[in-house]
Amino acid sequence: MNQNFANEMTRRTLFSKSSMGIGTAALATLLGNDQSKANDQSKTSDQSKTSATQLGLSDLPHHPPKAKNVIYLLMNGGPPHIDMFDYKPELEKYRGKEIPESVHRNQRVSTMTQGAAKLALPAFTGFKQHGESGAWVCDFLPHTAGIVDDLCFVKSMHTTSVNHAPAITFFLTGSEMPGRPSMGAWATYGLGSESQDLPGFVVMTSRDKEATCGQIFYDFYWGSGFLPSKYQGVKFRGGGDPVLYLSNPNGLTREVRRELLDDLAILNQRHFEEMQDPEIATRIAQYEMAYRMQASVPEITDLTREPENVLEMYGPDVKRPGSFAYNCLMARKLVERGVRFVQLFHAGWDHHRNLSSQFEIQCRDTDQASAALVKDLKQRGLLQDTLVIWGGEFGRTPFIQGNIDDRTQWGRDHHPYAFTHWMAGGGVKAGVSYGQSDEFGFNAVVDPVHVHDFQATVLHQLGIDHEKLTFKFQGRHYRLTDVHGQVVRPILNI
Repeated sequence: MNQNFANEMTRRTLFSKSSMGIGTAALATLLGNDQSKANDQSKTSDQSKTSATQLGLSDLPHHPPKAKNVIYLLMNGGPPHIDMFDYKPELEKYRGKEIPESVHRNQRVSTMTQGAAKLALPAFTGFKQHGESGAWVCDFLPHTAGIVDDLCFVKSMHTTSVNHAPAITFFLTGSEMPGRPSMGAWATYGLGSESQDLPGFVVMTSRDKEATCGQIFYDFYWGSGFLPSKYQGVKFRGGGDPVLYLSNPNGLTREVRRELLDDLAILNQRHFEEMQDPEIATRIAQYEMAYRMQASVPEITDLTREPENVLEMYGPDVKRPGSFAYNCLMARKLVERGVRFVQLFHAGWDHHRNLSSQFEIQCRDTDQASAALVKDLKQRGLLQDTLVIWGGEFGRTPFIQGNIDDRTQWGRDHHPYAFTHWMAGGGVKAGVSYGQSDEFGFNAVVDPVHVHDFQATVLHQLGIDHEKLTFKFQGRHYRLTDVHGQVVRPILNI
């Protein structure tokens, strides 16, 4: 080894100990576990939580958290707030008439309706008030209507993008361009996970079997960006092995796999000591996690121990792997086991000219399971520590896309200027509605909540100050909320 290389290695060692110490700590933790520890599934929960929590940053949480876990139900495609939660009877007066320019202000919409007349289309179905809170919910959501007193509706959400992928990327990473860490990656980077035998960040996707529209699920939606790749989400599949390559190849026993991993750990440790590359620690962590998941994942996906009344609560599709109902039940089981962040995507909400045929299907596919998840967490005492979020990347226009006189052609375009999310548990106030859109549901006019405000609030409930959780990359300290964001304190139980 020449002198220049030796000098370079010294600098790498210095930098790794000062700015990448987490990689060293993770490696030491993994390699400190001998074979008997790796195979031991009988550790006490306190020991497991202590060890796993050490994988987070030493100065977190910044303040006492209200939530330990997050379940994010992302309705991919843009659910129509006008037809679901944001009842606007004023629209009936304007049915088929132009929405006043003073309201729409010729703001940017997608190219599909740019320059077209903005003819008002009232709610597609009926609305009623429910619960002690008197929340308005459409008739297609009877199960959600039954839990409104557990929900916090935020009716003044707004964003910037009018196209699906950039809008979802913005919600999840704080940027419309791919490459930044997702919210789940930030959460597990900062806080670690309380589960030793499951990933800290798990992702599942679904699409109704009757849906005729749906968006692509891009891997960067749950990516780690410039964070170490061990913080990226692990996708559980809906068919076959939940995780690819989790099963041993034919002829390879679990014992032999354990021996192979031990030998690989020794080789990777030597490589790490030489190169000080934190991705080597990630590689070892992934090998070890995969080994532990061989036992934990089959147990998680086994529904035979679930009481029949619980399965019935989630609906008839709960036993079909890959369905939204199945994924909701898996989400509860995962947070029960200490998984920090669970992200569920459900596609099929992109109703441009098929509102009359597809909207009810989407409601039916998601309503019962979403409500069951909240009720299930509540009855198990988990809701107070779990923040459940339901919402899309934007809403849908209060004006029509299609023929106002032909019901079969009714649809709505993408709408970023006002839409609705709901939250439950995790220290968020229950039975309240926050913010308002105007009488047409077009613009957020009272207590508007931007995407960065939403992100700051979620992190706050996890005990994270969004301005302090940063990562230096290419000479700049990045954070999820970029240089924006205010915690929406009025919706929180302080």
